[in-house]
Amino acid sequence: MIVADAGPLIALARIGQLELLRRLYDEVLVPSAVLDELALSSGRPGAAVLGDSIKSGWILEQRAAPKTAVAELTPFLGRGEAEAIVLAAQARPQFLLIDDAKGRKAARRQDISIVGVAGVLLVAKARGEIDAVKPILDDLWDTGYRLSERLMSEIRSLAKEQ
Repeated sequence: MIVADAGPLIALARIGQLELLRRLYDEVLVPSAVLDELALSSGRPGAAVLGDSIKSGWILEQRAAPKTAVAELTPFLGRGEAEAIVLAAQARPQFLLIDDAKGRKAARRQDISIVGVAGVLLVAKARGEIDAVKPILDDLWDTGYRLSERLMSEIRSLAKEQ
């Protein structure tokens, strides 16, 4: 089981790769604020796929409590990131899926294991779920999901796709 922030879920859904998470992990927990950020009824790219994933039960909403812990993080982070970090601290998942730099830093301070979309792609390749990470990184870039050139180069190197 993993906990996820909205950004990676939206990005993977927009490029048709959300199913990777289902194949790699049994459950994906999201707090209420992340569910709100997914904007399931918006008609935006990926929203329908996200809605179907929630209906099928492999992406599950779970409340993040205590609210005081969330309130301590919201001056520095968005509500979704804050709730995802608090939920991860409570649920102790395999990792928190988050790409937001401030959110990653806050999660590390709480000793929460974190992975970003790029890390998920490396796991997917290692397990034979995808043939290559580069085309997916390119798709993410093309849809506006920004990963630094340095990170993209590092991921391609780790995937032996240089």
